[in-house]
Amino acid sequence: MQGSARLIKKEDIERQKRKLVEYAKSKGYRDIDVIEDVASGLNENRKGLSKLFKLVAERQIEAVFTTYKDRLTRFGFKYLEAFFSSYGCRVETIDSEEIKEPQQELVEDLSFAGRVYGARSHKKSRVVEAVENAIRDC
Repeated sequence: MQGSARLIKKEDIERQKRKLVEYAKSKGYRDIDVIEDVASGLNENRKGLSKLFKLVAERQIEAVFTTYKDRLTRFGFKYLEAFFSSYGCRVETIDSEEIKEPQQELVEDLSFAGRVYGARSHKKSRVVEAVENAIRDC
């Protein structure tokens, strides 16, 4: 069952990449570099994100296209946008955002991080349950 879940995820990533490349081409871009990370937007140590920062700081790119804001980062999107802008690079999100409650995003992030980083399911379930209970108690 895990293999089929990974396959679906890979197909989704490929679909997003095709969509982004097509969008960039429609905007007149021809020199397109696709940077990808298969990790949680909570993870600040992603190789692709580090590469993106380097390219922006070296003024090698003028635009970053992403399907959704959370594909770039879960928190602090405006900070990244301001940083990129200070180097003459704009960030454009091409899909409309699904509005979620912050608590729901946190639970989803914890669940995703547990799957990606190999948390045992019973431990992950206890953590997610504890966070959900804490949120309800607020």
